[in-house]
Amino acid sequence: MDNEGPSRTALVTAYARAYHQIADRPRILTDPLAARLLGVTVDELTELGRPAADRPDSGAGSGILRLGVSDRPRRLFFAARARFAEDRVAEAVAAGVRQVVILGAGLDTFAYRNPHPGLRVFEVDHPATQAWKRQRLAASGIDQPERLTFVPVDFETDTLATRLEAAGFARTDPAVFVWLGVVFYLTPDATRTTLEYIAGQSEPVEVIFDYLQAADTDEERAQLQARAHRAAAVGEPWFSYFTPDHIAAQLRALGFTDVEDHSATDLIAGYLEGSAEFEGEPPQALRPVRILRASDSRASRRGEIA
Repeated sequence: MDNEGPSRTALVTAYARAYHQIADRPRILTDPLAARLLGVTVDELTELGRPAADRPDSGAGSGILRLGVSDRPRRLFFAARARFAEDRVAEAVAAGVRQVVILGAGLDTFAYRNPHPGLRVFEVDHPATQAWKRQRLAASGIDQPERLTFVPVDFETDTLATRLEAAGFARTDPAVFVWLGVVFYLTPDATRTTLEYIAGQSEPVEVIFDYLQAADTDEERAQLQARAHRAAAVGEPWFSYFTPDHIAAQLRALGFTDVEDHSATDLIAGYLEGSAEFEGEPPQALRPVRILRASDSRASRRGEIA
């Protein structure tokens, strides 16, 4: 990521979510603010989604954005992982949770669509990304909700605990942490450090995050390595891979007793009402990607207490 705006990943994800609103049916995620935040029209999104042979090449920048709209499996996963997180947040709010932390919020719009009165949202991200986002919010006329707090964190100089505490996050209250599209780019040690912080919440806590599954075969390793090289070439290298058993063991060692883990294809199929679209071998873009929700035993009892 450069220091003057959002990362390539944040932009690709945002364009994918915006294009999903006009291109995919049934729609997995309803996000009427995605295109507005980006400042793009339906016609502009449609142009980006046209096959390469039907449109003039307008440069590498446009090519990056087209990745977000033209790669349908990836686009559906971006919508499905956001929907999964928002559904889990809704369940937590119904059981009494009143704060959610979005780590690496990027251009996410949940806080501006938040349907839960009383739910406080903390958006954590790099200061440059947040500055760009706030400019876009002002330019597009999207108001900052009273229950939203921006938490700028430069992990080279700041700590998550210090910045969240200064922002008013209650370490002693129940919370949900949403951490999407980030773990790929962290070292295993950095991932564990953040999970340790989350697990240290003194009241019921849940975390939702996606990760890359380690390859099992030589063919899978070669494919994953090729994709990793492409990510590194644009300045956003991948640093961590886990097996479902390994990450579940880590989470349980930290005190999480309930771990729900899904492959990307299963998650999408669940929201497409049993569609067989991805039956058999999943698309290469989705094969190594998984998403999970982990909670501690207190969270499982929260409904009895609320």
